[in-house]
Amino acid sequence: MPCTWRTADLQLLLIVIVFVAECLSIQSNGTTAAHKLSEQQVNNCTLVTNSPMDTKKKSTLLAEVNTPELVQVDTKVVLSCPSVQSNCMVVLTWKISLRDKLTCTKAYRPDTEETVEGNCTDRRIIWADRPDQIYVLQIDPVSITHDGNYTCEVVTHEGNFHRGYHLQVLVPPEVTLLQNENRTTVCKAVAGKPAAQISWTPEGDCVTDKEPWDNGTVTVISTCHWAERNVSAVSCSVSHFTGNKSLSIELCRDDIKAPFLHWVYIIPSVFIFLSIMGSIWLLKINFCSKCKLKKREVTLVGGEEEMQPYASYTEKNNPLYDTASRVKTP
Repeated sequence: MPCTWRTADLQLLLIVIVFVAECLSIQSNGTTAAHKLSEQQVNNCTLVTNSPMDTKKKSTLLAEVNTPELVQVDTKVVLSCPSVQSNCMVVLTWKISLRDKLTCTKAYRPDTEETVEGNCTDRRIIWADRPDQIYVLQIDPVSITHDGNYTCEVVTHEGNFHRGYHLQVLVPPEVTLLQNENRTTVCKAVAGKPAAQISWTPEGDCVTDKEPWDNGTVTVISTCHWAERNVSAVSCSVSHFTGNKSLSIELCRDDIKAPFLHWVYIIPSVFIFLSIMGSIWLLKINFCSKCKLKKREVTLVGGEEEMQPYASYTEKNNPLYDTASRVKTP
């Protein structure tokens, strides 16, 4: 009887050992299959394009490196994210850091096709309208206030990817060239961003000043003087990221310019003097004419008054004169 019990215990122990071994084998095979499936899914969630600006991260974000992006003011700019397959994407986020403003955040979830924004007040910064560019950020038109950092972060099953831009808005300067006295010329590059560079041909005795403005633009003023008489024409060349411009001007000689200015001042003075003298002469003639006419009228009136008593006197006291006249008349 005791032997039968021992044999049964050994059989039961053997059955338990075999069951445990089979369970461990099944669990091991299931873990291996799941691990293989996970590896296959991760291998499918990779970048579509290998760009030097795309950084691949497993757990934490590395130090962000923003690539300079130069754009001209009043144009359209498009900023793109790392190209990742949409089925692997969890969420996409744009972070926009502008000068003297809070960080603007624009997020997009592909599974629900929802967009969320925070602290975004500039309505010129929008998502692209095309369906195939849903991850693209568009700025139209660009202004000086859009200077700043733009970073796109894409969260996937494999890890995080990001692409950064340092947007710099360029403003072309307004170039003018003027000549002052003593063979001095002034060249101005007004309100350019960044500051323009000014050079002269031929070189002279030059002084360059810069005037910064609150909006980030800079005015450059270059003043040059040429003492040599053989320099008859000069050129001002302005170099800028938006393009180069050159202006030329002829220098006036001092010995020619001085007599010209002398006559410019003399002729008006002579004309004014002659006008005044002519006016005085006309007034004098008019006044003298009136005086003579008035004097003549007074003389005529006085003569008639003096002649009337004399005439009556002759008529009364000269009867012979009338008789003689009557005799001669027939």
